[in-house]
Amino acid sequence: MNYLVLGGAGFIGSHVVDALVASGHRVRVFERPACELDNLAAVLDKIELCYGDFANVEDLAEALKDIDLVIHLVSTILPAPSNLNPLYDIETNLKSTVGLLELAVKNGVKKVIFASSGGQVYGPAPVLPIVEESPTEPLSSYGIIKLTIEKYLKLFHHLHGLDYTILRIANPYGERQKIGGAQGAVAVFLGRIKSGEEIEIWGDGTVARDYLYIGDLTKAILLACEKSSPVKLFNIGSGQPCSLNELVALLEEVSERKVPVLYQENRACDSPVNYLDCSRAQKELGWQPQFSFQEGLQRTWKWVVGGS
Repeated sequence: MNYLVLGGAGFIGSHVVDALVASGHRVRVFERPACELDNLAAVLDKIELCYGDFANVEDLAEALKDIDLVIHLVSTILPAPSNLNPLYDIETNLKSTVGLLELAVKNGVKKVIFASSGGQVYGPAPVLPIVEESPTEPLSSYGIIKLTIEKYLKLFHHLHGLDYTILRIANPYGERQKIGGAQGAVAVFLGRIKSGEEIEIWGDGTVARDYLYIGDLTKAILLACEKSSPVKLFNIGSGQPCSLNELVALLEEVSERKVPVLYQENRACDSPVNYLDCSRAQKELGWQPQFSFQEGLQRTWKWVVGGS
């Protein structure tokens, strides 16, 4: 198969690219110009790199030539700032993705795998754990756009027969996640523990999330690529909640270091508790997490101190 991985040099994308190459597939990576390629160092001689702007139709058309399957991992904005500039979110994520789908149909792409958000699409959950049929009331433009893209995928399947799979992904963590970034509590907190800086937490630390190790997420994405099913939507997570306060305690245990915590004001885009029921993915894809939270955190810490 000829794969196009949008955002293939990033945290999630690079792990997916590694796995696709190891499985013998031909892989093209679409990235913005001048992006860092350190994550792809082990496979640079085995993949094709294609540079461009996700919002540029000509760039996407070039990237889609002779492609069988697209893995869409690109997002141009994070949940919190998306509420400050929803028009930018619409232009760069929604409009660009609809353009991508139109080009996919024209180029004969067989299937699109879309990385949606299990943390942002649902919003405050009346019943836990969250199943795929749970209400969707996003608290951020980011979540609204993800949900809208899901609807367009269904529409393009109905109108043009373009196959797709949507993965509503929990909070991924693991090797290669930026420790100095604005997203990813595990990586950011471990980075601060490594440097001895205080950890900043939005709210009182009781906000709880579902954290998923990158090895398990990569396996889920590959299974979604390989398996054809009438079921198109899957929650992908650990199925276990962990509060920010509990996370800090676990990270201090794994790192054997203590670090001060600074509590900040609550953010409007954060739901109190979010964790996913992933039994559908187990039934339809044959997927379930293989790494315990403790093991995943230990692997991530080892990578952080080893020169992240």
